[in-house]
Amino acid sequence: MENKHFALLIDADNISAKYIGDILEELSTYGITTYKRIYGDWTSTQATKWKGELLENSVIPVQQFSNTVGKNATDSTLIIDAMDILYTGNVDGFCIVSSDSDFTRLASRLRESGMEVIGMGEEKTPRSFRVACTRFVNLENLGNQDEDKAGKDSKDNTISREVIYNAITNIINENENKGKSVELASVGNRLVNMYPDFDVRNYGYSLLSKFVEDAGLFLLEKRQNVITIYLKDNKQSQEEIRNYVKEIVRKAGKKGIGISELSNLVYNKYANFNVKDFGYSQFSKFVQGIENVELYQDKNDRKRAREK
Repeated sequence: MENKHFALLIDADNISAKYIGDILEELSTYGITTYKRIYGDWTSTQATKWKGELLENSVIPVQQFSNTVGKNATDSTLIIDAMDILYTGNVDGFCIVSSDSDFTRLASRLRESGMEVIGMGEEKTPRSFRVACTRFVNLENLGNQDEDKAGKDSKDNTISREVIYNAITNIINENENKGKSVELASVGNRLVNMYPDFDVRNYGYSLLSKFVEDAGLFLLEKRQNVITIYLKDNKQSQEEIRNYVKEIVRKAGKKGIGISELSNLVYNKYANFNVKDFGYSQFSKFVQGIENVELYQDKNDRKRAREK
């Protein structure tokens, strides 16, 4: 898969120079940074701290004088450049770094043109800009984080854990109703689609799996490097049903028990039992997938289950 190409556009009026290294490192995880431009009035004392970082990180400064008090000329220049870059067709996406809402419409317009838009800004960034992006990253989450922040939520615009947990629950239920298991990676993708500024680093975590585990509501199962997520109650009931089947088969002895009889026993005990919840289309396949249980054909050519 080819790397995506991004245009990095930074609003120097609203972003501290201390973040530049972390911004470039974070963006490198998404693809190649083709354009690196920063906009501001470089004659002002406010931009002094940025000047030392530009050459070292090969970021091109774009001068914009503040001709009118109260008007942000930097925003207009950045927006014009973004549209020019869009029409060159040289990039797959944009990274807009700013902590104000002035670029909300720009982000929406770029997405309308099929661009991926990564927003970066401080925690104070208004929600309107956050949700206009494909993905939004809090700058405070980048680089070295304070140890005492682990497990704690960022404030301001961070989505509450309860909202995220409810969303995960709905995603799992939606898939289980269709007879599908749910991979943790797909849950992560869905969450970002629903909440562009969702990032486990906002809650003091570095891994989605750890964030989910600590909720106490879900169970994770890893098989061949694929992590599947279940609702805790559902997963526990599934284990209970498997153990029930194993116990019946064990008591049946060497001859085992007929599949039809076994099926009736399970459905009578568990009224809501559905083999599709286990990823199977047939009851016999479900039984065959249980550890230490095997199927065989008796002399009347009927399927029976017995202990291995």
